[in-house]
Amino acid sequence: MTRILIVDDQDEVRAGIRTMLQLDPGLVVAGDLSDGLQAIPFLRENPVDLVLMDIRMPGIDGVEATRRIRKEHSPEELRVMVLTTFDQDDIVLAALRAGANGFLSKTASPAELVGGIKEVVGGGGALSAAATAALIGHMTDSPPPVVDRELLLRFGALTPRERDVVVLIASGLGNDEIAAQMSVSPFTVKTHAVRAMTKVGARDRAQLVSFTFRAGLYP
Repeated sequence: MTRILIVDDQDEVRAGIRTMLQLDPGLVVAGDLSDGLQAIPFLRENPVDLVLMDIRMPGIDGVEATRRIRKEHSPEELRVMVLTTFDQDDIVLAALRAGANGFLSKTASPAELVGGIKEVVGGGGALSAAATAALIGHMTDSPPPVVDRELLLRFGALTPRERDVVVLIASGLGNDEIAAQMSVSPFTVKTHAVRAMTKVGARDRAQLVSFTFRAGLYP
């Protein structure tokens, strides 16, 4: 059973998310809060597996709330997925740097939301198409002035197939698209991606994309 905390300042949004999550018997809403400040003390008393975090809220925003959560809870202990209507690259990057594990739009369908939650809780990272485009756009517009040699050495441990998958992920393709291009199954693509993340020390798919660009491995 996956325990989830919803943090959003709009009552109707929290109610809508709760309704969507109730469609899956493996998900349970442990609580819903109207601002980020409440999340910190709540989590001290109520262990959950994942926080669904809004960005724009009174008090402190979702980025700062995520940053404070990370001071007390590691990514292995607690996952954070940002839900927002904003897909600008600065927000995506700020949320990921604060320790978020995924980034989905509030317009995501129930299936996309549940699928994203399961992906993130399982150790992966979910990024909406718009968030992926924003992240990749930022990296290509502002490439690192100096290649991170330490990261480049980590990528040297990848097999040729793992490296191919990583570069295609960094180009914005999903598992199904990569599978079709490489003539393998989506499960094989996911396996390569997970192994690559382990070898380079990326906590999720989003950080893997960031590491790829910082290592100078542009698609």
